Order: sequence, then structure tokens, then C-alpha cells
Amino acid sequence: MTISRRSFLKTTMTASAALAAPAISTRYAFGSEDPIKVGSLLDQSGAIASSGVTMVTAMQQGIAEINAAGGLLGRPLKLFQYDTQSNIQLYSQYAQQLALKDRVDVVHGGITSASREAIRPTFDRFRVLYFYNVLYEGGVCDRDTFCTGTTPAQTVEKLVPYAMKKSGKKAYILAADYNYGQITAKWMTKYMRDNGGEVLSVDFFPLDVTNFGPTISKIQAAKPDLILSALVGGNHVSFYRQWEAAGMKDQIPIASTTFGLVNEPSTVDAKVSEGIYGCYGYFEELETPESKDFVDKLKKRWPQIPYISELTAATYEGLYLWAEGVKKAGSIDRMKVIEALESGISFKGPSGEVKLDPDTHHTIRNAYLAQVHDRKWNVLETFKAVPPSDTASVCNLIKNPRDNQQYVIDIKA
Repeated sequence: MTISRRSFLKTTMTASAALAAPAISTRYAFGSEDPIKVGSLLDQSGAIASSGVTMVTAMQQGIAEINAAGGLLGRPLKLFQYDTQSNIQLYSQYAQQLALKDRVDVVHGGITSASREAIRPTFDRFRVLYFYNVLYEGGVCDRDTFCTGTTPAQTVEKLVPYAMKKSGKKAYILAADYNYGQITAKWMTKYMRDNGGEVLSVDFFPLDVTNFGPTISKIQAAKPDLILSALVGGNHVSFYRQWEAAGMKDQIPIASTTFGLVNEPSTVDAKVSEGIYGCYGYFEELETPESKDFVDKLKKRWPQIPYISELTAATYEGLYLWAEGVKKAGSIDRMKVIEALESGISFKGPSGEVKLDPDTHHTIRNAYLAQVHDRKWNVLETFKAVPPSDTASVCNLIKNPRDNQQYVIDIKA
């Protein structure tokens, strides 16, 4: 069944709160205890909303569960959620509001790397613990920041050799023209060459590009065995449609690091998505008890939720990892919680066992390789407890606790 993203966005935003205002002012049965304040900055409108609204549902679900179980340290959690409207200026504005006016104890937020880097310095400056729960290009090294999504060493490193084995050794890379796409294209190139392959060309596209006709002609002339895609957002979905319309779908297969994160297999025709490969830290189709329970809970509460991807699962797991840190610390003091999180905190969530790596503040987590069949992901392989080795090559916060930057990892192909 295909669900309208627009219908889901409207329903979810209505259920969440008024735009650009703190969400959830629930009455708690905790006596007079002051709430622990949890901030969230996620896009519920604008170009990135299709990702943000499902992440908001994960935050709301996790907070409701924790409060129903007695809260943390005998205190309720209260969510301060702002709609950043896919606008970097609003990210910066609301980050300061969460830190200075709302005085939250932790923030979970940001989707694009640009949004993360717009708010991370604010939380460093005002000493607010920050969780970034999105797959990204790697390299963030900041003691006040924890990154729970996958990095290229956990997923791209698995996806590229598998696709090569199925298709051939000559690839054509397409990527979004910003930080994520540019760096991911470098990782794709590295893993192609590491496995004896060749990259024929790398083409970058601004996020507003929708016409891929000239590019498809170039690909046809180059005759690759494989397309590697790091295209991003609704406009770039046009490539997949135009690729199929050009009669290329059954000739040259596609492996993507982004396709399917916002329900593309169900929103494009089945013939467009059929056979595309992907590798993420979570797929809704996982058959584990934890995954089934997570999906059932979210779909019961939000019947129109379109697809539950790694973005949603990592947000939920990020909240619970922080909660485990608070419980172990016995305090919401920032440094005590950071030290507790650095002790090897883990949580068994919908994606499996997720463990925080003390050196990098990233997660050691499972990766899943899958292929689209009949508008759903068919999980083909599971890789257990994959470390963030790319970020580990540049970051050691135990040895260098004052680090607070994103490194550009030297990718030698």
C-alpha cells in the first residue's frame, strides 16, 4: 500500500505540536519532581520533512515509554521540539533557545551534515550534551557529541564489493553536491579500487536538479557495469524514474547509500525500484522480536507512518543510549553522563545490539545489506557489530578529550 507522504506529514505535524513551538506539555504522575528537559531539533516541514517527521515519532515514542516506566531518576522527561523547517538559520536560532531559554539537559537533532555543523558549536559553547542520530560521512570528533547513525565504513564498505560481485568492476558514481555526497563518493571510489574495480566518472548534482537526461546519455556512452548513487532528496528521485524510462533499468544495476530512507520503494513504481541494492543500520523488514515490536508500536500510534528506516530507529536508540547513561551516572550532570556513556553503554534496540564506542562517541552496530523486491527490502546479509573504523582513524576522545571538530578523513584509494 502506498501512503501519501503529504498526508502523513500533515497528520504528524498536527499530532506533534504547533510549528516552531515547544512540543508536549503533558501532565505527569511524578508528584512535584521537576522534569528532565530533552530538546529536539528536526525538520517537520520543508524539503527535509519526510525524514524529520518520522524521527519525531521515534522521540515521542521513546519518551512516552520511559515516562510510563517511571522516568529517569524518578523524574519525568519533557520534550522541547522545534520545527526547523529545513532552514539552517532556524537550526541556529532554536539551538540557542534550547540552550539558553529552555535550558535543556540534552538535545537530539539535526538531519543533514550542514544542520549538524550549524548547531554543534552552540552546544559546545553552552555545554549541552548533543546526540546526532543520522547516518553520515563520518569524522565528527567532539566530546560533547554522540553520533548514533552509520558511517561509510559500516555500510558503504559492505555495499560496494557486494554490488561489484553481482554486476562487474566498472562503476559510474552519482552524488549530491554537498558534504555528504562529495565525501561518500570518495569512499565509494576507495572501496571500488580496494576491490579491484574502476570508477569511470563521478558526477555531482545540486539538490534542486531534476533533469538527468544529459547524464543518462553520458552513462550510456561510458558503458559501466554498475551505478553507485549517493543522490539525496525528493528531486533526485527523478533520476531513478528517468533511468527506468530510458530502458536502462534492466541493463545496468544500481546500488545506493540513500535510496529508501524516506519510503522511495513505495512511492515510485515497482519497476523503478525493483532490484536496487542498499545497506543501512536498519530496515523495517527485519524479523527480530525487537524490530517487530518497534514497528508495531509506531504503526499503532501513527497508522500513516510511511516507512521506518535507520533514521527512525537510530533516533529511538539514541534516546535510550542517553537514558542508559543517565541511569548509570545517577545524575543529569553533563560530564557525569558523558563519562558513563564512555564506559561502554549499550542498548538492544530495533536494529540489534548498539554499543557506544568510547574513543569516537560513535556506535558499534549491525549493518544490513538488502535489495528491493516488490516494493519492499529483502535483507540479504547481516554484518554483526561493525565498528566505525573510518572515524576511529582520526578520532580518539579518550586520549584527546578537548577535540571538537569534524575531521576530513584522508581517503587513500
